[in-house]
Amino acid sequence: MFTVVLLPLALAIVMLGMGLSLVPEDFSRITRYPRAVAVGTVCQTLLLPLLGALIALAVPMEPAMAVGLVVVAVCPGGPSSNLMTYLARGDVALSVTLTAVSSIVTVITIPLFTNLALQRFLGEGAAIALPVGTTMLQIVLITLVPTAIGMAIRHRWPRPARRLERQMGRMAAGLLALIILLLLIREGSKLPGFLAQVGLAIVLLNLLAMLVGLLAGKLFRLPLAQQVCIAIEVGIQNGTLAIAITAGLLNNPDMAVPAAVYSLLMYVTGFGAILCGRRVVGLARQA
Repeated sequence: MFTVVLLPLALAIVMLGMGLSLVPEDFSRITRYPRAVAVGTVCQTLLLPLLGALIALAVPMEPAMAVGLVVVAVCPGGPSSNLMTYLARGDVALSVTLTAVSSIVTVITIPLFTNLALQRFLGEGAAIALPVGTTMLQIVLITLVPTAIGMAIRHRWPRPARRLERQMGRMAAGLLALIILLLLIREGSKLPGFLAQVGLAIVLLNLLAMLVGLLAGKLFRLPLAQQVCIAIEVGIQNGTLAIAITAGLLNNPDMAVPAAVYSLLMYVTGFGAILCGRRVVGLARQA
């Protein structure tokens, strides 16, 4: 009920609120400055899987969980990263664009990198094929459709939309807190054991991925809001998809442990990124 209904519904409501803050010019700006899309996509689809593999090799863990960690690293971003970018005052249009692009690219990279991880850590291969239609439909329904509806409302009724957007922002923060609370209630009894097994590796992956995204944005001298966006997009992956791949397609509960822990911890580290982003971007706007 929580994973299938409540979480997607909450995220769809959040995406509607983000759509109220967007206008078509936000996306046309991205096409004029494609460097941000290129930097974010390369970090997300190439550097992040490499980082995940290095951590899996460096931190002692069972081989099956090492594979699970790599699977987390190769998954695209999702609505949660869009939500956190929005709350952190990052570039929301860029976030939605990167989520869409990475979701398409990872249809190829997930099977490739997952099979390499299986061969490296378990000495075996597996024929992995993502349910492309189902995956893309889920992304469209949760991410793109509510965003488009919000943008349409903003275009048709701009003044009410701006007032509603402020209220939706507060609702988004409340929903994020609710998601964290419900996850802790649902998985609280299992959390100590999970953390003991892969907690260090997950924290390293989460924090180092954000750092890689932030440094890449600074290296290419992107605007501050885009730096915040890329840091979050690279650091926050689709944990639900990782669970579906490991527990569903690969039918291995041990491989699903890193994804389960990641799905909990990413909201904690993401909340920290939101606080930092709001402070930094807010100070920059005041200056």
